[in-house]
Amino acid sequence: MRIGLRLLLGYFLIVAVAAWFVLSIFLQEVKPGVRRATEGTLIDTATLLAEFARADMLANNAQNGQLAQAFSHLNTRPFQASISGIIKSKNEYRVYLTDARGIVLFDSSGKATGLDYSRWNDVWLTLHGKYGARSTPEDGSNPDSTVMYVAAPVRDGENIIGVLSVGKPNSAMAPVIHRSERRILWAGVALLGIALLIGLGVVLWINHSIGKLVRYADSVTEDDPLPLPNPSGSELRKLALALETMRLKLEGKSYIEQYVHALTHELKSPLAGIRGAAEILRVGPPPNIVEKFSGNILQQTTRMQQLIDNLLRQAKLESRVEITPQIVNLARLFSSLIDNREAIVRSKQVTLKVDESSLRDIAVEGDAALLEQAVGNLLDNALDFTPQGGEIVLGVEREDGQVVILVTDNGCGIPDFARSRVFERFYSLPRSNGQKSSGLGLAFVQEVARLHRGTIVIENCPEGGVQARLTLPEK
Repeated sequence: MRIGLRLLLGYFLIVAVAAWFVLSIFLQEVKPGVRRATEGTLIDTATLLAEFARADMLANNAQNGQLAQAFSHLNTRPFQASISGIIKSKNEYRVYLTDARGIVLFDSSGKATGLDYSRWNDVWLTLHGKYGARSTPEDGSNPDSTVMYVAAPVRDGENIIGVLSVGKPNSAMAPVIHRSERRILWAGVALLGIALLIGLGVVLWINHSIGKLVRYADSVTEDDPLPLPNPSGSELRKLALALETMRLKLEGKSYIEQYVHALTHELKSPLAGIRGAAEILRVGPPPNIVEKFSGNILQQTTRMQQLIDNLLRQAKLESRVEITPQIVNLARLFSSLIDNREAIVRSKQVTLKVDESSLRDIAVEGDAALLEQAVGNLLDNALDFTPQGGEIVLGVEREDGQVVILVTDNGCGIPDFARSRVFERFYSLPRSNGQKSSGLGLAFVQEVARLHRGTIVIENCPEGGVQARLTLPEK
């Protein structure tokens, strides 16, 4: 099972258990909560009606007093009310009044007048100065037929002369309870659905971030590895840096072997030239021969020095895991490159221009010094392979939220056999003067692109020449 699915199932299980626990408490509290609220209302009603009943009992007119007349008129006047969608069309109270012995003097239902209710809890407890209440089924075979009664004392001064009880069927509260339960259940279902969507989003984000790290790790063994990803989470960011550090350490042995082999190969030619020149100089040749071979020694020494400097710079760059990004203005970068190469451009009689229309307010995030060296290497390559009277164009374009730096020339292009090897260390094609470079320039550009989480592509143009595309994140 994939880790993302496991995370989703674990997260959903935790949310489901928590939701079940909370919902079960809510559902268990709905019915007693409604009944407690109803009981409070019954207490207020009983206390209020007891004051009306007091006057009727003192007047010895409980059967036809104000209380009896009020209920008589109430039952002849139907009404209809909608309480949050619940229709109420009749009075559901049952009220009865007893004397000090518990004998029923008045019953709003007309069923219990004259009966002895002194043993019912509501009457018995109230007559003894306590809070009286009971819940009794009207039909012994039907547990849902219970009626809640709450009593209040009828006093004459300090004496209890009677008890007034107000009852309400618990079934009258069932619609409110059922509606509350349904709403809680629907809220629980919605909560689980929202939790599932949130969990799915988090898992997809984690899978996407981990997938980028996996693709990066898989590409390490390829000739063109992917740039180091930049996941949004701090932990995943640390994991990405750890993978990059591990890659550098694992590649160390092979990396050193490749460099030593390549360096040995590249140094053979200048060393052979120096040795040959030295052997000729030992025999005391004429001055013109001495001058010629002395120049050869200086030339090969300079070549070896440049090779070693470039190699050290390349090794230092490849050991870096990340950079400190800053805003780099491309217009200023291009201007600096052109100023530094003005003499070379004039000597080669090449036209170097900048596509000004593409540079409007475009900047990138990166290391300014590394980017200048990388674009400078691309520009130097273009100068080396562009014939006299040719043209080189520096430009910029936006592509899918990124910035692409373009270096285009109309030179001889890249031979088919060399297209797959242009980024190899020490691989170099002969220039127009027959000389070869160190072969580290484009490898340096590739490492700069990797550090900036970008890409570098060099391809032949249909109309001739070469275009280099260095893709970088926009600021």
